Amino acid sequence: MSIRGSSATEKSVGPRKAGRPLDAAKRQAIVETAAHLFFHNGYAATAIEQVAADAGVSKVTIYNQFGDKRALFTAAVACECEKMRSHFSLEQMPQGTIRERLTAIGEAITEFLFRPEMFQFERRIAAETEIDPAIGEVFLEAGPRRMKHGFAAYLRYCAEAGDLVLDDPELAAEQFVSMCKGMGDLERRFGAEVAPENLERRIAGAVEVFVAAYGAAPHR
Repeated sequence: MSIRGSSATEKSVGPRKAGRPLDAAKRQAIVETAAHLFFHNGYAATAIEQVAADAGVSKVTIYNQFGDKRALFTAAVACECEKMRSHFSLEQMPQGTIRERLTAIGEAITEFLFRPEMFQFERRIAAETEIDPAIGEVFLEAGPRRMKHGFAAYLRYCAEAGDLVLDDPELAAEQFVSMCKGMGDLERRFGAEVAPENLERRIAGAVEVFVAAYGAAPHR
């Protein structure tokens, strides 16, 4: 299954044997540059040559390190979503009751997903997926599914700690995120302004419903 939109040169290069490993800072610079271009221009309109130029490396360096444009896209989406996944780490999670922690997660999720650049990126990827479904599959696997697994892992930890009682952390993760977004997600897709007070109300309601369904006895 191939992703269209690459130039003939990009398609012909293909995966190569990795060259000398890049230092972590240089690799991160390439990935962050790619993420910026993919998010603002879309997949098809982003060329490896432009990524290389903006990151200050050669095109060959990018191919040696990532193999092809699809692999770079995967790394870029994963890098962007890692910003959200960090909110699920035990080191970054604020202390407090399960309600307070879920509220903090809900606020982080909506802040991340309701950014204008995320909205623009989703629209471009959806349009390009009409031409090549593989683009959408790569995005889903590297982004939303990865984030869901990270949140589910945190909910599993909360269950083991006795704060929640749930059998399916993956489903619970989907339910919580869906409740936090509510109609706001649909509104933003069609250009309507999402009032901050409505976001706060949805998150508060999502936390209450979630704890009522999954909270351990002391928290019900």
